[in-house]
Amino acid sequence: MAPALIGALMLSACDMAGRGAVLTSPVPVDRPEVAMAVPPAGALSPELVDYYGRLQNGLLQQGLLRTDGGGPDAPFTQRDVVRNFLRIAFYEEYTDAGGRLVAREAASRMHRWDKPVRLTIEFGDSMSARDKSKDTAILNSFAQRLARVSGHPISTGRNGNFHVFVVSENERRALEPRLRQIMPNISRTALNTVINLPESTYCLAFATDPEQDGTYDQAIAIIRAEHPDLLRASCIHEEVTQGLGLSNDFPLARPSIFNDDEEFGFLTGHDEILLKMLYDRRLRPGMTEGEARPIVERIAAELMGGEA
Repeated sequence: MAPALIGALMLSACDMAGRGAVLTSPVPVDRPEVAMAVPPAGALSPELVDYYGRLQNGLLQQGLLRTDGGGPDAPFTQRDVVRNFLRIAFYEEYTDAGGRLVAREAASRMHRWDKPVRLTIEFGDSMSARDKSKDTAILNSFAQRLARVSGHPISTGRNGNFHVFVVSENERRALEPRLRQIMPNISRTALNTVINLPESTYCLAFATDPEQDGTYDQAIAIIRAEHPDLLRASCIHEEVTQGLGLSNDFPLARPSIFNDDEEFGFLTGHDEILLKMLYDRRLRPGMTEGEARPIVERIAAELMGGEA
């Protein structure tokens, strides 16, 4: 559901926001664009509210946006876990081609956080008190789950290093000063990607790797306030997790949020295994796929009980 950008990009292997940035996966790109009137400042776009409401209803009618975490209908093996982890953690889906992002997968190095992650959620004035409270509770609960699964310190509160913005169309277009405050070296490409986000992209995330050593320092996620509840919650799950280092999308990953088929809206049991692997201390930020593969295979065997 998102692109990630900034710095010596991961996931998007380009240099967009100063040094060391990684773009998380964009959303399915072939959705029709919506012709919109300009809404007042601090207001939701009625056209986008209608568009995303109809979109969510259509996905649900197709049995998509599942929240069950996977089940007997979506089995996966140890071999699947190894393959999926290597494609999601060691490849970028988007690259910078002359100041614009293009869908071109490229090999990368493994990225993750070494310092504690502190998530801060920032809402636009367009969000109702009810929705602010609901999304804050979702993020708080999800942070606890991510910390438990990964074994890495992840929390929520003020003065964070991972900023989650829930903003309307107009509010997102006015974010440049705030983004520059958080990331002074953010590139024009990264800013333009946020400001000119097409309707076909539901949400996005990007993280900085200032030393270009595979270690994240700051991250930002952008979520549309015009989304109905389930789509917003789904964006929180995907963008926050991708901002932890599982940044690519891979169409064969199932059951997973790390692809663009929208079958699963919430983090799955399969995805939890990938997150455990990413934060296993036997792996190091900056490793190549070749260096990591034998270690990944051992970790997968342990987590899957040796089931091939």
